[in-house]
Amino acid sequence: MDKIKHSFNSIASKQGSYSVGLTALVIAIVVLINLIVGQLPSQIRQIDISTNNIYEITDTSRELLDGLDRDVTFTVLADKSSTDERISNFIDRYSALSSHINVEWIDPVLHPSALTTYSADSDTIVVSCDDTDRSTTVAFSDIITYDEMSYYTTGSATESEFDGEGQLSSAVNYVTTDVTRNVYYTSGHGESSLSSSVTDLLGKSSLTLTELNLMMASSIPEDCDLLLMDAPANDLSEDEVSMLTDYMDGGGHLFVILGSDVSQTPNLASFLETYGLTSAGGYIADMQRSYQGNYYYIFPELSVSGDMANELQSDMVLLVNANGLVEGTPSRDTITLTPFMTTSSSGYAVTEDGQSTQGTYVLGATATENDSRLTVISSESMIDETITSQFTNIENLTLFMNAVTANFDDIENLSIEPKSLQIEYNTMQYTGLIGLAAIVGIPVVFLLYGLRRWMKRRKA
Repeated sequence: MDKIKHSFNSIASKQGSYSVGLTALVIAIVVLINLIVGQLPSQIRQIDISTNNIYEITDTSRELLDGLDRDVTFTVLADKSSTDERISNFIDRYSALSSHINVEWIDPVLHPSALTTYSADSDTIVVSCDDTDRSTTVAFSDIITYDEMSYYTTGSATESEFDGEGQLSSAVNYVTTDVTRNVYYTSGHGESSLSSSVTDLLGKSSLTLTELNLMMASSIPEDCDLLLMDAPANDLSEDEVSMLTDYMDGGGHLFVILGSDVSQTPNLASFLETYGLTSAGGYIADMQRSYQGNYYYIFPELSVSGDMANELQSDMVLLVNANGLVEGTPSRDTITLTPFMTTSSSGYAVTEDGQSTQGTYVLGATATENDSRLTVISSESMIDETITSQFTNIENLTLFMNAVTANFDDIENLSIEPKSLQIEYNTMQYTGLIGLAAIVGIPVVFLLYGLRRWMKRRKA
């Protein structure tokens, strides 16, 4: 019996009891922290571990929400408990960025009259602003889109993109402002068709698109805020060039994307020479800034600032088979020419007969005169969907939209591109007992262990 009593009074026994007490204290701290974290809002306790950060909100949207001075209501016509968590989580995260956004969920099964009241379908977000009396809708199917073409190869449509931020920011901007701009795009010269990704981005920035056949028009419409010419394969007539000249003399805004062969459009080339841009007479290769040794796949050097640089993270724009332009002297002193995309000094203009001339060539430029503005990009690959969809990390469309909206003082580039869903994306909830033990408990253990060593040294 005395031996048993002595064993409990031994140093080893006391240290063991101390360790048990220490472990119990750490566990109690971790449990307490878990309870506290569990009560935090979801946008705080969720950690975005998605590969393309589908829950990340760009500075463009944050600035929009920071400047919001009107109340906006998101009326979600859906059962929240059965809604895709990616959508409900994103709504929570987005609305938490502004006190002017109020979210209301209405289950249309329990309240079927709501669909009639809001003139909307189930699984739809009605975005409205009482101050402007404007409203619009965002369907869940516009947030999570599907690749319908995959049905023919796999037998089922697969998820393609997540466009929560782009859709909601566009809707908030629409209901809180009444500014829209008219973009006319030319036809009749073999122009390329604008892809759905481009038209969607233009729409997100409150830009309306209307087709204009210059051959059938006597003048550029007075309500044309921007005239877009996308890769004409055939030349303009002299009358059409005169029409463009009159439009620019009146303060017009023209955006020209050159086609694959500038030699087939001499009248258009002559018009551009007025602004100091002369054809280099060949396709451009770059020995320094090319894609994996493909010298005609060029990453131009960018010289952008202000609005033109918005949301450009990597400055990586890819142009394929670009026409070379040489910076010259504009025909009038009142014209200011500013290149914003060029080759390196190791650029080459290569003609069809194999002749090449080294130099630094212009691949994108703006020319301003009084209130008029001309923007020129030297390759249709800038907005070609086969390029922009294949190389998902390039910023062609971002720079294109910046160049478009730079024509307006009252329009911002809110054309936020969707994020890919081609691989699995997840949201990790707060890390729980084990995770928080790793984050908080382990440092506490080391702290208490150090305190124990210090106390032992004092006793010694």
